[in-house]
This record gives sequence, C-alpha cells and structure tokens, in this order.
Amino acid sequence: MQKKLHMKQFDSCQLGQFTGTTKYYRISRRHLLTDGTRYLAEQAACFWLMDAIASHLSEIDTAEWFVVIKTTVKRRGAVMVYEDGNGKELARQEIPYTDLPLAHIDLYACWDTEHWVIMLPSEY
Repeated sequence: MQKKLHMKQFDSCQLGQFTGTTKYYRISRRHLLTDGTRYLAEQAACFWLMDAIASHLSEIDTAEWFVVIKTTVKRRGAVMVYEDGNGKELARQEIPYTDLPLAHIDLYACWDTEHWVIMLPSEY
C-alpha cells in the first residue's frame, strides 16, 4: 500500500526540469545515475529499471560510448531496447511484469572512460 501511495505522487512532467546534473549517484562500481535518473528511480519506484540497464551496459562494448535505452510498457510487462543512437539494436530485454507509471521512456547512457552514466535525455 505504501508503495502505491508513493507512486501516485510521481509526476512525469517533472522529468523535463532536469538539465545537466549537480551530482552523480553510484549504483555499482561502473554505473552512475544523474539527478534526473535518481529522481525517476526514487519517485517512480523503478530502481529495478536502473539495475536492468546497468546489467546490459556491462555486456555492451565500450566502443559504443553512447547507448539509447527505449523502455515501452505493454499490458503488464515491458520491453527494453538498447540502441546505438542510429537505430542499430545492441540488446533487448523482455520484462514480464512492471508497475512503471510511464507508457514509454527513453534514457541515455554515456561511457566516460571509467563509468556508464545513465541520464535523462534533457540531461545530455
């Protein structure tokens, strides 16, 4: 019940307010969140999304220094597609169940030679 009440407060319009970041938040040794993606993870209760992204980015060659993660909710599940920014699919993951309060969201990930930084498009 507490989680559902918390998610009702999530306002996706707030995501556009994030431009750049003031701080990075470590979710693993090689993966960082920006202010915007941390806000998304906390307010939409979707740290699972950031974990899924991090697990796939670990398998993508860092020569692909830029990755677009397109997440689309379908029925009760979701599909996450990882692309190179030019439409070339690098990976795909089916999520059997999600309560993500968005029908679709694109996130970016950039390799900074040491970490993958996961960000909102407005923070790029």
